[in-house]
Amino acid sequence: MDMSAAEVKRAASAQGSSSLSHPLPPGAEINGSEILVRCLQAEGVKYLWGYPGGAVLYIYDALYKQQTIEHVLVRHEQAAIHAADGYARATGEVGVALVTSGPGVTNAVTGIATAYMDSIPMVIVTGQVPTPAIGLDAFQECDTVGITRPIVKHNFLVKDVRDLAMTMKKAFHIARTGRPGPVVVDVPKDVSLKMAPFSYPDKVEMRSYNPVKKGHGGQIRKAVQLLQHAKRPYIYTGGGVILGNASAELRQLTELLGFPCTNTLMGLGAIPASDPKFLGMLGMHGTYEANMTMQHCDVLLAVGARFDDRVIGNPKHFAQNERKIIHIDIDPSSISKRVKVDIPIVGDVKEVLPELLAQLREVPRPDAATLAPWWAQINEWRRRDCLAYRNSSEVIKPQMVVEKLWELTRGTDAYVTSDVGQHQMWAAQFYRFEDPRRWINSGGLGTMGVGLPYAMGIKLAKPDADVFCITGEGSIQMCLQELSTCKQYNTPVKVVSLNNRYLGMVRQWQQLDYGGRYSHSYMDALPDFVKLAEAYGHVGMLIERPEDVEPALREAIHLKDRTVFLDIRTDPTENVWPMVQAGKGISEMLLGSEDL
Repeated sequence: MDMSAAEVKRAASAQGSSSLSHPLPPGAEINGSEILVRCLQAEGVKYLWGYPGGAVLYIYDALYKQQTIEHVLVRHEQAAIHAADGYARATGEVGVALVTSGPGVTNAVTGIATAYMDSIPMVIVTGQVPTPAIGLDAFQECDTVGITRPIVKHNFLVKDVRDLAMTMKKAFHIARTGRPGPVVVDVPKDVSLKMAPFSYPDKVEMRSYNPVKKGHGGQIRKAVQLLQHAKRPYIYTGGGVILGNASAELRQLTELLGFPCTNTLMGLGAIPASDPKFLGMLGMHGTYEANMTMQHCDVLLAVGARFDDRVIGNPKHFAQNERKIIHIDIDPSSISKRVKVDIPIVGDVKEVLPELLAQLREVPRPDAATLAPWWAQINEWRRRDCLAYRNSSEVIKPQMVVEKLWELTRGTDAYVTSDVGQHQMWAAQFYRFEDPRRWINSGGLGTMGVGLPYAMGIKLAKPDADVFCITGEGSIQMCLQELSTCKQYNTPVKVVSLNNRYLGMVRQWQQLDYGGRYSHSYMDALPDFVKLAEAYGHVGMLIERPEDVEPALREAIHLKDRTVFLDIRTDPTENVWPMVQAGKGISEMLLGSEDL
């Protein structure tokens, strides 16, 4: 009879194999794999997502000899990176993954690039062929450092076991400080076997890496002066506020000033969606009022955002209206990269915002009467009700599904992940996030397939929370095999698949910009997702009528200890509105089919 994972672990413990949990005698030498595991333990790592292979077998042997880190065996290396990424996004801790050399690394590349684009703190340990074989086209060899260089904050190739502990310390330090990001540590197989004494430094100093944390006082004073005299102010915040754990400070700032505020896709939850000063998400599929306010403000305070193409549209159009811009960001290279700013403030938002608040409290600020005309204009824009949609008793509208999910989970301990496409935008528009780190999705790279692995990672970190993956029938099939991982590691997540039988966002663009030529965007030969979920040991539900949506969601939420796959057949013709087409300005929005 095959042993379960838990039985294998208990057997290992009974054999006294948890030696890596015990202190080392003075001067004792251990192998590189044991050094690596002790480094992870020293960093407080609780979960490690990975997939074994020849180059990392000594590391897996060391993992077998300890009990403080739970290794999660995924079904594909891409999912290992995504799951560790989701864990990092939800907790703020460094996510850690382990893959083997060659195809293990190349399978992980998409996940690494996803984390890099969204500035997620991660350490990815990769196996490498033995050092004498590097460069000789050995079995399962690839140039990991070269391949990952453009998509990591930093990477290391460890050639001497005596450098391994310090390298790991640097990797975690680089990953979590400054603008966070993924760091790859490439470990040749012989390095993982060689012996060396172990000591782990308490801290690390790197002469070439000293990110600025405290904002320049003079620049903050200039910002205060601009904000003092603003007639049409606006606060625009991005993922940097979430990553910097500065949501509380941002809320204090908006309360003190009474200014309108918007979040990017990655910044949702920094300001409660219920706050009347919140105008909704801005950008390509942002609200009419958020985009119009962005275009017509006279003083813009940008916090932890980067003015990317999906937010401001055409930079020339954005520059048509004169405004003063204050930009707070931890990364100096992000400031004036796409839009020239007037007052750059480089620093950690968690430290800059309190200083800005302190100075603002000491000076006169725009009062309600000064801001009244501006709010009157904003409320006029709001009256367009740009997110209104025509509900139906005949066909399931995807917006309604998200709204029902929000109604059933509001005020509860819930997390929402998404894949990429129309469903992602509907989730961002119609699920009203009140808190940070509750909305987990791929922004910069736009990676399909992340939703389920993200949900797995979050569920391990937050076992008492309800975790929902809003996805589509296209995206979910990219990492569908992880339903097996959910079963093995008992991570009961809820998959809400808005199945419209199309690659929806591709179809929408083809309808609007390519003359309705739907080239390869129709999903033919779809599986029976209910049977597929049941084959993996989970609960499957098929929902085809609008009146069945709410009961099905209630049942899924009620099944606390089961993974549930809801195959919800939605209107295949529905589009995401508003929409700013490629090359257009942020205020040149299509609000519906009547604008076509």
